[in-house]
Amino acid sequence: MDQEAVSQNITKTMSAMRGGGGRRGRRSYDDGGAREEQEAQRVAAVEREKKTVHVNEFITVSELAAILKIPATQIVAFAFKNLGLMVTINQRLDFDQIELIAGEFGFQAVLEADYAVETTAQEEADLPEELQPRPPVVTIMGHVDHGKTSLLDYIRKATVVAGESGGITQHIGAYHVALPDDRRITFLDTPGHEAFTAMRARGAQVTDVVVLVVAADDQVMPQTIEAISHARNAGVPMVVAINKVDLPAANPGKVKQDLLQHSVVVEEFGGDVMAQEISAKTGAGVPELLEKILLQADLLELAANPDRRAAGAVVEAQLDPGKGPVATVLVQNGTLRVGDDFICGIFSGRVRALLDERGKQVKSAGPAIPVQVLGLTGVPMAGDQFVVVEDASEAREIAQRRERLEREARSRRSSKGVVTLEDFMSQTDAGEKRQLKLLIKADQGGPAEALADALQQLSNEEVQVEVIQRAVGAITESDILLAKASGAIILGFHVRPDNKARAAAEREGVDIKLYRIIYEAVADVRAALEGLLRPEEREVIVGEALVRETFKVPRIGLVAGCIIRSGVATRSANVRVIRDGVEVYDGQVGSLRRFKEDVREVREGFECGIGIENFNDVKVGDVFEFYRTEEVARTLESSTSASHS
Repeated sequence: MDQEAVSQNITKTMSAMRGGGGRRGRRSYDDGGAREEQEAQRVAAVEREKKTVHVNEFITVSELAAILKIPATQIVAFAFKNLGLMVTINQRLDFDQIELIAGEFGFQAVLEADYAVETTAQEEADLPEELQPRPPVVTIMGHVDHGKTSLLDYIRKATVVAGESGGITQHIGAYHVALPDDRRITFLDTPGHEAFTAMRARGAQVTDVVVLVVAADDQVMPQTIEAISHARNAGVPMVVAINKVDLPAANPGKVKQDLLQHSVVVEEFGGDVMAQEISAKTGAGVPELLEKILLQADLLELAANPDRRAAGAVVEAQLDPGKGPVATVLVQNGTLRVGDDFICGIFSGRVRALLDERGKQVKSAGPAIPVQVLGLTGVPMAGDQFVVVEDASEAREIAQRRERLEREARSRRSSKGVVTLEDFMSQTDAGEKRQLKLLIKADQGGPAEALADALQQLSNEEVQVEVIQRAVGAITESDILLAKASGAIILGFHVRPDNKARAAAEREGVDIKLYRIIYEAVADVRAALEGLLRPEEREVIVGEALVRETFKVPRIGLVAGCIIRSGVATRSANVRVIRDGVEVYDGQVGSLRRFKEDVREVREGFECGIGIENFNDVKVGDVFEFYRTEEVARTLESSTSASHS
């Protein structure tokens, strides 16, 4: 019995240890299972976090490739094959495209929370009864010199062309126009030059109607096609303005025919795109164009809620010597008032004053109204979101987080070394893609972005432009220190370094280039990049000789008796031995003799004796082909075409 009792006790003890008996044992088992489940959830969360990438919208293909840690060529190939998109490494992607690409490579893309609109301004949707009609926002697009700004001049009865460097508009302007029938339209004047692709794209995203200006004495040009693409991608209706119909060479019918090739079918041809023939010079047809714009706006039933906190987009920003940082903001919803606290890009602030496009102070601005905002803590970039918040301390906290993210991103892009634009082309890092780092400062955000995009488009598979920072304002000492740490060159557009910055640049050896025309900056950087390209080796045939007989000469070896059939045979040239159309040897000329005398060259039609270094298997009938190799400087265009071929 005692032994049986002992056995039972042992069994109970073992069962309890396994969690099979007794209340205490069950609790131990349950706790262990809960811990295992929690550990499994923790591991799964860690794995999910590893596969989650935080991105900002409109990053480039190369930036996304760096985040995903995959070659950019894989993204380019996937976009072409699966999305039907022809993208380059410097092309910007919207979040939908980023999400699809990241998913393909096993990642989940999440908009960077610190940079998203994470403020209390994310309120519930507006109720239908809260909405009121608002003016349409109209973007004027088209090719350079087709008359976009002239059209706006006529409508505004003011000249904005004078003073523009290079004869083109170099920043976006926003203008609110009151028409005779008391209706209003807000116009965005986007630059027409190809350097401003990104600015036109952003214009299409904040606009309701696009006015496509095409000159009647010209044809549909590349920038016209780009404008059509931007409008179509943004889902924005178009109204075509065929300008310069007063000129003798005008042919509006041909313009309408050309537009058909790009799927723009005007009403005259049975389509749904309204068109109007105008003359921005005389004003002919302009009232009819405005009527069609308003008709198109009526079809859209545009409305907004003016009784909520304002939200909008920065159209332009600059550092004014007297007013400080000034941003031109297009209010998209709500009403912006003096005294409102706001967050804008990496900056926060309180509205100190609101100015209309003529510089007059206003107390408030409702939906679709552009105003200049004073009271920012810094100069934002064009395209930044502008959101009014209830709590000023929250706005400052968000701005600080965003600034930290921006600073960290710049730090990741930085590397040691100082370089100048002149000595950049002397770098010869064999086997590596050579990179030119730039820091861009401009007087306004639009030109800064335009210049950055234009320069990045110069990159190819062999050389690359990386813009480590673009900002608005004078070149400061901190810019010099950043350029030194990053090994970057500073490009200033309509800005100059202050005294401290100039001294720091001289002390640190940082190169500063100042420009007033974007074309000149692009040309200089292009020249530097082309100097960096490894020269192309090109073979030049200088002569050809036919072997008629061979001789063995003591202490010299085999000598071929030849006649020069074309060109000239030279002692310094390389020589290729060709037998029955096949190359059998490639080497150097050992000897070149005529009438027992050594000569430097023998011309066409003359006979001579030729010896080939380290080759004695010459036969009658062989052909000697004389050639030299020369280095030819390459251009970015030739390099790009070679990489695609």
